[in-house]
This record gives sequence, structure tokens and C-alpha cells, in this order.
Amino acid sequence: MRLKLKLSKMATRLTACGLLVSTLATGFPLAAHADPADQLPDMGTTAGGTLTIDQEPQMGDFYVRQLRGSAPLISDPLLNEYINQLGNRLVAHAYSVRFPFHFFIVNNDQLNAFAFFGGNVVLHSAIFRFADNESQLASVLAHEISHVTQRHLARAMEDQKRNSPLTWVGVLGSILLAMASPEAGMAGLTGTLAGTQQGLISFSRGNEEEADRIGLQVLQRSGFDPESMPNFLQKLADQSRYSSKPPEMLLTHPLPDSRLSDARNRANQMPHIVVQSSQDFLFAKVRILGMYGTEDHPLTDDYLKQLGNGNIREQNAAQYGRAIQFYRAKSYTQARNILEPMLAREPGNVWYLDLLTDIDIDQKRAPQAIARLEKANAATSKDAVLQLNMANAYIEGNELAKASRLLYRYTYAHPDDPNGWDLLTQSVAQQGLRPQELAARAESMALVGRLDQSISMLSSASDQSKLGSLDQARYDARIDQLRQLQKRFQQYVKG
Repeated sequence: MRLKLKLSKMATRLTACGLLVSTLATGFPLAAHADPADQLPDMGTTAGGTLTIDQEPQMGDFYVRQLRGSAPLISDPLLNEYINQLGNRLVAHAYSVRFPFHFFIVNNDQLNAFAFFGGNVVLHSAIFRFADNESQLASVLAHEISHVTQRHLARAMEDQKRNSPLTWVGVLGSILLAMASPEAGMAGLTGTLAGTQQGLISFSRGNEEEADRIGLQVLQRSGFDPESMPNFLQKLADQSRYSSKPPEMLLTHPLPDSRLSDARNRANQMPHIVVQSSQDFLFAKVRILGMYGTEDHPLTDDYLKQLGNGNIREQNAAQYGRAIQFYRAKSYTQARNILEPMLAREPGNVWYLDLLTDIDIDQKRAPQAIARLEKANAATSKDAVLQLNMANAYIEGNELAKASRLLYRYTYAHPDDPNGWDLLTQSVAQQGLRPQELAARAESMALVGRLDQSISMLSSASDQSKLGSLDQARYDARIDQLRQLQKRFQQYVKG
């Protein structure tokens, strides 16, 4: 299901700020017998004086909302499902994990990745283009996960609190400003961090080496090739060597020669394994290039030809990529002719079902999409992609009551997914259910940090509901929750 990408003026560029944002904090215990090399050192616990474990999820929630409201996040259900499955496969083999992780993709052609409070990891879409295989992509995620589990950001904040008049609220305010507006953010950092940036860079280099070391262990335990990490780092170094401007990733993740050689030496001491990229990785890569690629880096015929000469998974990805090319060119018949035989061989494949649904909807054939999705039991499936496609098809087919029932279940199970609330808003609005429309819009506003607007919309929904009704009580209770959230967030807004 291709939903409208919400872009902003923000070019998600993190330079000096990235040295802070990249050095991250979090974790909930998963492994009963942790490798001592992975366990958090005692100095990590001292960071509780500045930032407690309980504070991290709250701060992460605040920053995620700001990110949704200001950055060009890719709200693609297929890609979000894939990156979170891959990320959480790695998290399951990490230690010192104290709470759930969430993974996001920003539509940005600059190579970078970063993490921040509460186990939130962000990849730039260019990472998919740059990664030759799934192990290399996993190596980036493992590195960022390790920044989090080792509480690097909390430790950096504690260090700054001891060695300068800088307060952690000031640092966080500058980071937030840089997320929303790179130029203003850099100005904020220059003023706030006067004279301390070199110390942060040095501290970050130590963090990078530790994240490499821990990340390699996580990568190996998760069944990926450990050599993929130094191989990916070598690609970054090579690109920097032959380019007038280094990749953004090297600004937020410094790469001295010692770091690269250390990563390679450690990987060489681990058993080398041959790992084939999953079908989902290959589909995700061609989807990123085909749906979100730039003029400079599109999904090319040469790349698809290369895939077509590979193994069966790569051949499937080549066919899927060609179908995307036809779809984007509005050559729907050609796209359908590729996809339908593939779906016949794999009736439950969500990548094929999703693209065929988009084709049907663009051709005003919603009943055909509904029939296909009902055959796949999409309405009762636990798969988020299928549920969203079903709801979208119901709306386009004017089966609005069915759409609303499905979306109320979906938003209850996935309250942090903007896609569900956007579709629910469409569904109830077309039925003329004004209070429900306002309530759904309010949730969308809350997810992007616009709590004042959210409360205002819920107040209007309450006023338009029957006095004493269950709906009115529900809206009033939600208003109370959001006001409490505003109170918790106030300390970060002041920063």
C-alpha cells in the first residue's frame, strides 16, 4: 500500500549534532547467560544521575513525535515491517536490553544512520542502496543497537555535566532543534557546546569502537556474516577517499584507520559463514530504489539485469522491480502481467498483494482488490500490511462500515502507526461521522507532537457527542491523558 510520503523542509543532516545523537542509550534483559563482553560496564550505571532508565522511553517518545512531524519518514507498511523484523531479530541476540526497540527509515539520499533515546534507530534510505547484502544492512543496525545498549548517550551527558556548565536539557534542546531544522540546530549547538565539541568527538570515537565490538558479537549470534561489518566500513572509507565530500555517515560516525583495522581483526577471529540475503531484503532494496529513489540513484535496468542473472531470490526481486517500474510509469497492464503469475505461485506473498492492490485502486478496480485480499484472509490476518491494504481497498470500494470496523481493531493494536489513523479518518469522514473523524485526526496530531491541536480536536469531538455517552467519556479520558503527556514533555520543550 503506497501512502503519501510526508516530507518536510528538513534535510535530515546530522553533523556535530549526530555525534551526540549517534552515541546512544537504552535496553530490557533478554538473555539469561550474557557474554561478559556485552555486559554494560559499571561506569554506565553512573549515568543514572543524569538520565535514568525510566526517563529514556519518555524522552524517546517525545523525540519520535518530533521526528514524525519534521523529517521525511517513509511510512511504507512493507518497509516498516521488514526493517523492524530485521532489527528485532538482532535485538533478540543483544544483551543489556531494557525496553523494546523501534526502527524507522528516513527518505534521505545521504548515507547515515543514528539512534536516540528509548531504543529508537533511524536509517537513511541510502543505506539500502549502499548495502550489497543483508548482512551489511544488519551490521549497521547491530552497530546502532549497541550504541543504545551501552548507554552511550547517557554516559556522554554525564561526562558533560561533570566537565562543563552545559546542562543536559540544553544539549537535548539543541539536538531537537537540529532534528527539526539543521541550520538552526547547528546554531544552537555552536552556542550551547562552546569549547566542548572536540571532547565530544573524542568520546564518540571511543563509543564507535565499542559499538563495533559489541555489534560484531550481536551480528554473529544473529546468524549474519561478521565480515560484513568491516566490509561495509571499507566501502565507506573508499567512498571518502575518492570523493571530495565524505559520506554523512563518517561525520556522525568517525572512522580513523584504527577503528577499521580493529573491526577487521575482530571479524577475522570469528568463524566465516556464507549467508544468503533473504527474499525480503531483496524486495525491500528494489522497493526503496523503485518507489523512493532519486533521479541520481533510481532503480536501473542494469541493476535488475544483474539480479536477473542471480539465484532464484534475486530473479524474483528483478521481476518485482520491473513490476514497480511499470507501476510507476502507469503501465498497469504490464505490471499486472508480471505480478499475477508470481502471486499464483505464492498466494500469500504480501509484497505482490500490496502492489497489485495499488494497481487495482489506481485503475478504479477496488472490488477486484477486495476479492483478492479476502481470499488471502487479509481482514482477519495478524499481518499489518494485509490489514492496511484491506482497509484501503474497502474505503476505495465504498465499503466504509467494514473499513471502520477493521481500522478500529487495527489502531487499537497499533496505536503508534500513523497509517491506521489516516485511513480511519478517511473512512469515518466519508460516513459523515464528525466526532469520530475529529478523534482520529486528533490521534494523528498527537503522533507528530502537536498535542495542543490534538486536545482541541478531542474537545470538539466531546462537545459534538451525546451527553453522557461512552464516546464522550472516552474522548474526555483521552484529553486527560494528553494533558499529562504535555506535562511530562514540558521539560524537553524548555530545552
